[in-house]
Amino acid sequence: MSLFGEGLEAAVQKAFTRPAPKTAPARMRYLVKQLKTTKAVAQTLGVSQRTVERYVKNQIRTPRPELAARLEREVTRRWQPQVRARARQRAATTDGIVIDTRARIGYTAPIGTTDDARLRHVTIALPPRYAARLFDAQQAGAGDRQLQQIAAEGLKEVYFQDGGRRAGSLEEIRFTDIEHIEFEL
Repeated sequence: MSLFGEGLEAAVQKAFTRPAPKTAPARMRYLVKQLKTTKAVAQTLGVSQRTVERYVKNQIRTPRPELAARLEREVTRRWQPQVRARARQRAATTDGIVIDTRARIGYTAPIGTTDDARLRHVTIALPPRYAARLFDAQQAGAGDRQLQQIAAEGLKEVYFQDGGRRAGSLEEIRFTDIEHIEFEL
C-alpha cells in the first residue's frame, strides 16, 4: 500500500469503536466467521486448512512472523466495515479531513518569495469535497501520485488561496519530498 493509502486507512481505523482481536486464534476465528469456511481463510492466508483449524481450536497460538503480519492485515482490512463506511461518509459530507504533512510545498516562483516551493510543516483542514475525492480515488485503486495530486489541490485552495480570497493567479502547486503525512477525520 502507498504512503497516502496507508495514511487514509490509519485515519479511518481511529474511528473504530472496539479493538480488533489481538491473539492469533481470535483473529483466525474472526476470519472464519467473515469468510464462512476454514478453506477460504487458508487460501487467503496461504496456509493449509488444517493449520487454520488448529488455530481456531487453540492448538496453535503463536504464528510465524510473516503469517502474523498477513493475519493482522486481513483482520484489520475487514474489521468494523460499517463504522469504517460511516467515518468515510461523515468526512466526505460534513467534517472534511485534516492533513498534517512535512513536505516541499509551493509554486514555481522567484526565489525568496513566500510562495516558492520550500520545506513546510502544514496542518490544515481540507473541506469535505477533498475528503470525498481522496476516498473515492482510494476505492478506485488510485496510486500515490493521484492521491498526492488531490491533496495538493486541496492545499492550494485552502492554504495558499484561502478559499479564493488571495493568490488567485497561482497555477500548479508543487507537493514533493514528503517526509511525513498523516490524516485525521
